[in-house]
Amino acid sequence: MQAALEITARYCRNEMEQYGRCVAASPASWQRDCHRLRLSMSRCAAAHPIVQQIRQDCAEPFAAFERCLKENQASVMNCSDHVNAFLLCADQVKLST
Repeated sequence: MQAALEITARYCRNEMEQYGRCVAASPASWQRDCHRLRLSMSRCAAAHPIVQQIRQDCAEPFAAFERCLKENQASVMNCSDHVNAFLLCADQVKLST
């Protein structure tokens, strides 16, 4: 989850900020009130070329991270090495030009 947030923050900052402001302004009903903005943020992240490239180039470290989360649901901190490996991979991805 942290990796997704970091990538989204890096490449979809505007959408993430709008969603964050909505959540802060609607503490009791943010799940309903901010749904459209959450979808916008998700679409941005999914559609961004660098995110698509990261999905392709870093599929294995991400899959390892997901497996770790499933195996360590009670102690997700055990997966910090996996998330760090994924972030390192993501940081090295360059768009093909």
